[in-house]
Amino acid sequence: MKKIIYIVLAVLLVGIAGFLLYETQVVAKRSPKETVTFNDKGLDISVVYCRPSKKGRLIYGEEKVNALVPYGKYWRFGANAATEITFSKNVTFGGKPVPAGSYRVYAVPGADTFEISLNSELGVTFANNEPDYSKDVVKVNIPVEEIPETEKFTIAFSSSDAAINMDIVWDKTQVRVPIVPQ
Repeated sequence: MKKIIYIVLAVLLVGIAGFLLYETQVVAKRSPKETVTFNDKGLDISVVYCRPSKKGRLIYGEEKVNALVPYGKYWRFGANAATEITFSKNVTFGGKPVPAGSYRVYAVPGADTFEISLNSELGVTFANNEPDYSKDVVKVNIPVEEIPETEKFTIAFSSSDAAINMDIVWDKTQVRVPIVPQ
């Protein structure tokens, strides 16, 4: 009986190790991890996310037409693990106050606006599951802009007199979140 238990445990361990190896070596290379940092107006911002590619797929749209990121549904904001953002000081994010710290970022995309949320649940790997919504710190609705097609999901920062802009760009869609240090 002990021999059977040891065999079952060994098979399970090999299976788990194989899954983890596949996730870290194969899946992660398709959507590589990226860290973007930005410093302006005395504020340091860092975003850690994974960058999937379009690869000819329909990115945003209705679920019934098999969009990769369906309108009205939770999206982890990238691929693989949950996207995380860190602010070195208090900010307004899309016009709403947010204390300094690190947050999970997720979105609910729509044709005209994205609802972008910051959530205090951190360290979420394989973030296919929806977050604990009770840990949401802020939700903002940001208008969608149409842009020329972009192959890779990208988060970038730029600065204007009024704010630091966090641009979320993929496919033919851009969403610009204004961030203002407090």
